Amino acid sequence: MTTLINVPPTLDDKTFEQVLDQLAPLPADEKIIVDARHTRWASPYGLTALLTLAQSRPDRPGFYPPESETTGSYWARTDFYKHAEELYDFHGKAQRSPPHRESDVLLEITPIVQSADVHNVVERIQQKAQEILMGKLNLDSSSTMRFTMALSEACQNIIEHAGCGGWVAVQTYKWQQRLNGRRVVVIAVCDAGVGFRQSLESSPARRLRDRWNDAIALEDAVLNGVSRFPDKGRGQGFAGMRKFVSHWDGKLSVRSGTARIVASVPDWDPDETARAEGLSPFPGAQLQITIPQRVA
Repeated sequence: MTTLINVPPTLDDKTFEQVLDQLAPLPADEKIIVDARHTRWASPYGLTALLTLAQSRPDRPGFYPPESETTGSYWARTDFYKHAEELYDFHGKAQRSPPHRESDVLLEITPIVQSADVHNVVERIQQKAQEILMGKLNLDSSSTMRFTMALSEACQNIIEHAGCGGWVAVQTYKWQQRLNGRRVVVIAVCDAGVGFRQSLESSPARRLRDRWNDAIALEDAVLNGVSRFPDKGRGQGFAGMRKFVSHWDGKLSVRSGTARIVASVPDWDPDETARAEGLSPFPGAQLQITIPQRVA
């Protein structure tokens, strides 16, 4: 039996939960086809999470690409199809991006498997980041280095904790829905690895607690700097990310297992909840950083 999994018209970190809700009741070995024919827009999180979904299935899923030529062309420019065709069986033809076209993609979807991949990502994005952060988001010059450090830390988490490869993408666009058309930069980092709870459980120094679940593991790692490594100073990567994101009125959200935590809830997203539990399960960890344009 094959089950059709419908992708919503707008795919981001919130609406991807609809995809997971459809997967949750299915057996792990159920054959699925992911249907994105009616999808019109996807964030970096949505696209990297679709790749992560395919990685998490024991059998290769099927995939219907978007019918919209505009949507398909953009997905091609992000290199989504380049990677998706290695993970999905395509039903229908994927759009191809014209060469040398100007794009708001700062970093195409890029696999992260080893430390050299992280260094490559940072080198590729530094110049673009400076142009966008200072020229379009009105941030000061110091923001570029801190931005690339935050990106590096987010990618490094895959190497050190996931136990398998993952994906990173960075995009800038105008966000009409929540920020009245202000421009944002979004970093998405997703993997289908062991997740935060299992990673912390692997530490011989982990404290035994009466209550232990994905949400508490996220709090320990993201808010309290707990690491599975005994070395002094480890676990501070998230502290640096939180400081940078908070300084620029940004948002840092992390999902793992059945929980999601937002390290700081910005004023421009008052409906956001700091912690969500009981979500549909999804392996690994999925992180998103959103930095908005600075206004006077």
